[in-house]
Amino acid sequence: MIEKLLIYLLNQWQNRESLKTFGAIRSSRWPATRKNHLKLYPNCALCGGNKIIEVHHKKMFNKNPELELEPSNLITLCESGKNGIVCHRAFGHLGDYKTENPDVELDVVMWREKILNRK
Repeated sequence: MIEKLLIYLLNQWQNRESLKTFGAIRSSRWPATRKNHLKLYPNCALCGGNKIIEVHHKKMFNKNPELELEPSNLITLCESGKNGIVCHRAFGHLGDYKTENPDVELDVVMWREKILNRK
């Protein structure tokens, strides 16, 4: 019984990237695309943080694999929780990584303005 659990956990660990993409397979060009995007946009588009950042696909990669490398489908969002907000999960996925926020660009602009102008 414990052997099966350990094998299961090991498989999950070894396949953790596919878990993040809900089983979709990344292009071999994704690492270079991600690196180039982060050179151009190193900070979170919403809060400006740069500690733990993600390149977020505006249209989810697992549902739209043809847009994986498309620069206009990418936005930098953080996981670090600067200002008490985890921008990637909250705005990119509306609190649930299985969810797509079709208004992520508009939400980022609106909330960035609110954060910058709060009193």
